[in-house]
Amino acid sequence: MNPEPTPARRPDVLVVGGGIGGLGTAYALARQGLRVRVLEQAPEYGEVGAGLQIAPNCTRILAEYGLLDEARSLGVVPENMLMRDALDSRELTRLDLRDLERRYGFPYMVIHRSDLHGIFLRACERAGVELLNDQVVVGYENTEDGALVRLADGRVESAPLVVAADGLHSVARRDLIGDDVVNSSYVAYRAAVPIEQVADNGIAARDVTVYVGPRCHFVQYALRGGDMFNQVAVFESPKALAGQDDWGTPDELDAAFDATCDTVRKGIPLMWRDRWWRMFDREPVETWVHGRIALLGDAAHPPLQYMAQGAVMAIEDGWVLAGHYARIAGAAPEGAEPDWDGALAAYEAVRVEHCRRIQTTARAWGELWHLEGDARLRRNAVLRARDAHDYSFTDWVYGPTAMTPDEEPGMFVPIPLDPVPLDSATVEEPAV
Repeated sequence: MNPEPTPARRPDVLVVGGGIGGLGTAYALARQGLRVRVLEQAPEYGEVGAGLQIAPNCTRILAEYGLLDEARSLGVVPENMLMRDALDSRELTRLDLRDLERRYGFPYMVIHRSDLHGIFLRACERAGVELLNDQVVVGYENTEDGALVRLADGRVESAPLVVAADGLHSVARRDLIGDDVVNSSYVAYRAAVPIEQVADNGIAARDVTVYVGPRCHFVQYALRGGDMFNQVAVFESPKALAGQDDWGTPDELDAAFDATCDTVRKGIPLMWRDRWWRMFDREPVETWVHGRIALLGDAAHPPLQYMAQGAVMAIEDGWVLAGHYARIAGAAPEGAEPDWDGALAAYEAVRVEHCRRIQTTARAWGELWHLEGDARLRRNAVLRARDAHDYSFTDWVYGPTAMTPDEEPGMFVPIPLDPVPLDSATVEEPAV
């Protein structure tokens, strides 16, 4: 990585944040011939966590970038997505992911977060993106010819466009919008272990399986060609509900899954117990662009995890922004300055509503997954009646999008299908 910035060669774009969303955006813009500089606060580029699910709306982009084969070599293409009841282990519903690929043209994959991050990091290096570390951004400001960021060491970096991909606790979001995160009172524990450790636990190594239970759920799938097994345990914290600061601790983890089925209970002792992730999102906002400062990824639309679209949406953001820049720049007279204002207006016009739907639907999915008592039984009956090839839940998310050079900025939208209502009030008593 470059140890020092090069202010004499001002970039076209500054990207703040070197996570998956920031690097994906940097690469997307660099592919358009732009000079891009990424400012990452950590000493090294890297990712923490374990597995990620990347649906066809993301693998479609990886294919366009020429990165899908590398992702396939590092990840796993599962056969099914199964939902089971966490208490009795009964199958509730499934998606045939091979048929899903035929429908949308691209695979549903699971991959280690650090592997996907590494794919984008190497792509950025090949594309000539300037990658800087130890760059702690503490403020943002618009200027006459673009925008600037102020760093903790007193320096200033500027560019015609600044993209704030600085995460859930974004400094740009704090400065430009000033809202706070929303605490769901849920917490996640993760673990990725050699698959031999779980071989006798009743796992489905070729599937993505989610066990949904009262106020908890448990996710399992293989990683890294099937050599590693990823597990995620999520539960509502009684301490968080009581307003205590020390919440989500391992004793709560054990208690939350004490009544679950054998496969889930066997997985709980393997969870990493020295760290856990509290689940936050934010209220959707309609304004992501402030002058020449654009929010992106979790800085713009942090979701709860139930639709597995957080990293995917960030990658989509960069793809859309770069696509609209290319469309507008391609129509401009030769030698003209880039119309960043037009590209940013298009980016905001077409991304805000889709991401709002993801955020609000993720919240509703969480409520559905965690039902208890009679509501759980009614949910289970409805899910068991679902046809495995019913894609009304997925077309609006995974389906193809279209943007051609002659389209107006507001036309880049997913298939306009409303998501099926997911709150418990829509679940009817089964006719049994």
